[in-house]
Amino acid sequence: MADTTTITFRTDSQVKQRAKELYESMGLDLSTALNMFLRQSLVDDGMPFRATRENPLNMEARRQTDAHEGATFSSADDLMKDLMDA
Repeated sequence: MADTTTITFRTDSQVKQRAKELYESMGLDLSTALNMFLRQSLVDDGMPFRATRENPLNMEARRQTDAHEGATFSSADDLMKDLMDA
């Protein structure tokens, strides 16, 4: 068996419980899931996902675009005026 060590870190108790339930539903315990995360980080030579923070204004703009909502302009000049007045 490989030499093992213990990692200790703090997290919110609700996050831990929800993650534990999620991974158990996938047939994994929390330790195995965290090991998978660490090993995939090594394979990817970084985070195994793109860590970003979504700007709420961008999310709302995308929602409006998808729903065909929001301001419309009859000319580029009207658009530029609106942008400059913002």
